[in-house]
Amino acid sequence: MKRTYSKIYRIIHWVIAISFSFLLITIFLRLTWMEKEHVAGIIGNFLNENGQSLPQEQLIVLAKQIRKPMWDWHIYTGYVLVGLFGLRFLLPLFDEMGLQNPLNKELNIKEKFQKWTYIFFYIGVVISLITGLLIEFGPKAWEKITEEIHKLSIYYLVAYIIIHISGVLLAEFTNQKGIISRIVSGKFIFNKK
Repeated sequence: MKRTYSKIYRIIHWVIAISFSFLLITIFLRLTWMEKEHVAGIIGNFLNENGQSLPQEQLIVLAKQIRKPMWDWHIYTGYVLVGLFGLRFLLPLFDEMGLQNPLNKELNIKEKFQKWTYIFFYIGVVISLITGLLIEFGPKAWEKITEEIHKLSIYYLVAYIIIHISGVLLAEFTNQKGIISRIVSGKFIFNKK
C-alpha cells in the first residue's frame, strides 16, 4: 500500500523544508561572504584606497550592521518554524501527521531506522528552536551557552537533510516508486510500462 499525504501534510512539509533551506543559506552567508571580519576587511580596504580609515573595532561594528538585515530574516524564519512545529505537534490530535513510533514491534530494521531518524530530528529541532528563543528573549546570563548549543544545530540539520534526501531517493528508485510525486502533488504518478 502506498502512503498518501494530505494537503496540510504536504504544505507543512514544504514550508518547513523551504524555511530550513533559507536558514542554512543565512548560516552559510554568515560563515563565509558575510562573515564580520571579511566584511570589515572589504570596508577597510575601500576606505584605505580612498585615503580614509577606521579602527578595526568600528569596522567590525559597521560589518555587523551591514549583515544585520540578513540575520534578522534568519530570526524571523526561526519564528515561522516555531509556529510550524507547534502546528506539526498539534496536528496528530486531529488525525493529521501522526507522530512516529520507533518502538512498534511490527516494524522492520529499515522502518525503525526511519522512525528514529525523525525522532532525533524533532529533538534537534526543539532544542534549536528553544535555544533560538532563549537567545532572543532569555536571560543575558544564558546567552553564551544557548548560542553555543544553537550553533551546533547546523550539524544535525545538515546530517538529517543528507539522510532524508538519500532515503527518499533510495525509496523512489527501489521499492516506493512515486514517493516524490505523492509528497509534491498528493497523487501517485507512476506508470508501469
